[in-house]
Amino acid sequence: MSNMSKNFARLSGGRLGTVAAATLLAALAAPQIPAAAAEHPDRPAAPKAMKDAAAANAAKVAKAAAAAAAAARTPKSTPPEVPAATVGQPIGEKTLRLVDTSRTDPWKPSAGKRELMVSVWYPAKPGRGTTAPYVSAALSKALYGNTKLSTVRTHAVVDAVPAPGKARPLVVLSPAFGQSRTSLTSVAEELASRGYVVAGVDHTYEAAVEFPGGRIEQCAICEPGKQDNGAVVRNRAKDLRFVLDRVTGSSPVPGLRIDRTRIGVAGHSTGGASAIEVLGQDARVAAAADMDGDFFTKPPAGGIKKPVLLLGGARAGDLNGPYDTWSPAWKRMTGWKRWLDVGKGGHMTFTDMPWLADQVGLPEGMPPEEAAGAFGTVPSKRSNAFTRAYLVTFFDKHLRNVPGKLLDGPSAQFPEVAFLKK
Repeated sequence: MSNMSKNFARLSGGRLGTVAAATLLAALAAPQIPAAAAEHPDRPAAPKAMKDAAAANAAKVAKAAAAAAAAARTPKSTPPEVPAATVGQPIGEKTLRLVDTSRTDPWKPSAGKRELMVSVWYPAKPGRGTTAPYVSAALSKALYGNTKLSTVRTHAVVDAVPAPGKARPLVVLSPAFGQSRTSLTSVAEELASRGYVVAGVDHTYEAAVEFPGGRIEQCAICEPGKQDNGAVVRNRAKDLRFVLDRVTGSSPVPGLRIDRTRIGVAGHSTGGASAIEVLGQDARVAAAADMDGDFFTKPPAGGIKKPVLLLGGARAGDLNGPYDTWSPAWKRMTGWKRWLDVGKGGHMTFTDMPWLADQVGLPEGMPPEEAAGAFGTVPSKRSNAFTRAYLVTFFDKHLRNVPGKLLDGPSAQFPEVAFLKK
């Protein structure tokens, strides 16, 4: 069994089940990426209803996977691009290497002080420049076992001049365990195009991370027995608070102004759980969104009184069950809150992975039932659209005081999204 199959077989066991999860990872040819609920090692195989739903959609997913594979084999005149933002504001991107001199790295003490890589996206002035690659060929290979993702282009111009204007709200993004910060590029570019500064964080030694000069640090805690989910969340909270210190302490880009009174955090999977952890710890953070991340730590004793958005994939069948970590925490969230669920979604629905699968053919050879569990059966254009729409509406409401009806109740615009709790 390859390293990536071992990693996923250990880390998953959630909605797909251990054997199915390992098969899926092998199909993705990824040494570290957890393609489904990768941080849920104690969950049993998927319930019968979910298996039946996956089987019912098998033909549909198989057809889509075959089309994606065929598309990947067909030469294209232009490289694939991250879905364009819904507004036309130019975007800049700045890459930062940050070192927390107050902490020795918890996962690899021999490495010295905690070292992080951060991407900062922001509204930019119009102008020519080099657009940022999605990832380098070397990092694509380290993360996914091939160089396919290095062909993907983004819309952000490297080191572009910031657009003029007032101080801007900040949103910090944290990816899933085993995934790069680039897995949330589409969300980051959408928020930046709408006037936000966005900081995407790589959590070193929890995935392959590339540093200046081409140095790549591999995951140090992906082997069996090395990961404590609660410890990961608590350490990520320290990472995110440190990034807040650095990004708000002095501008990461000359001329870019950040409003320190309007800060939000969002994340996927372990990153989502970490976003809620930070919300409960840091007075600077006004609101947080969790995209399908189970909780491994308890809310603070006084609860969480600030706004929370929970965006889950096919969680309705788990309500109040032994593996439902959201319901107990929900009772301790006493401020504005919403729990949304995508019934036909998968764990990766809220990331770039579904449209990457369509663009570069990552699911080649993937059994349909595993594809349905990981990516869901919602078309990638739709999942990308509603993920960005709900996150933008949430942060607009709570960081900008801009009213929006999308979070008031079910929307005809996005019938895929149900309101489980309000």
